[in-house]
Amino acid sequence: IRPGMNVGISVSRVGGNAQIKAMRQVAGPLRLELAQYRALAAFAQFGSELDKATQAQLARGERLTEVMKQDQFVPLSVEKQVLIIFAGTNGYLDPVAVADCCRYENELFGFVDTNYGNLMKELREKKQIDDGIRGQITRALDEFKERFSAS
Repeated sequence: IRPGMNVGISVSRVGGNAQIKAMRQVAGPLRLELAQYRALAAFAQFGSELDKATQAQLARGERLTEVMKQDQFVPLSVEKQVLIIFAGTNGYLDPVAVADCCRYENELFGFVDTNYGNLMKELREKKQIDDGIRGQITRALDEFKERFSAS
């Protein structure tokens, strides 16, 4: 994980101002969850028994870290970044195996492009997640969850 994704060592002070509002809306919970994940992961190295809530938080942190990975020279549109971060921070990745996160991400983008193309256009134009867009994202993710778990 590069410094720009590690809140503890990031040197960026203008990052939030340079982002669209939709990214700031999903990045806030992401930052918090990743910070908690890192703290729990460090603690978990020393302890053997973890309660279910802690295990779930560690599992979500692993998945969030996985979806933050990106191949070099393969940029992702801001709308797609917002979509996958929203999915991760709202628990849609929780039942997905860490090894399947990349496949989930790619199939989700294809599904949304095919079935909810207007959603991405609207997100690109409005640059924020209002109630209407939040509802569309949730519907798309719920529908995709059924298809993905069946495959």
